[in-house]
Amino acid sequence: MLYWAILFLVVALIAALFGFGGIASASAGIAQILFFIFIVLFIVAMVVRALRGRSP
Repeated sequence: MLYWAILFLVVALIAALFGFGGIASASAGIAQILFFIFIVLFIVAMVVRALRGRSP
């Protein structure tokens, strides 16, 4: 999922470079949503792992 967030961020940067404002803003929004979903899932996984008592 982090891969997709980075991919959409790159698409947004390229679109902004060429002046496509709508595409750039949409891609940046999607990248931001995917990044926050990734962070939430990562934190949940870390909490579950800590509660189970397993070490990394």
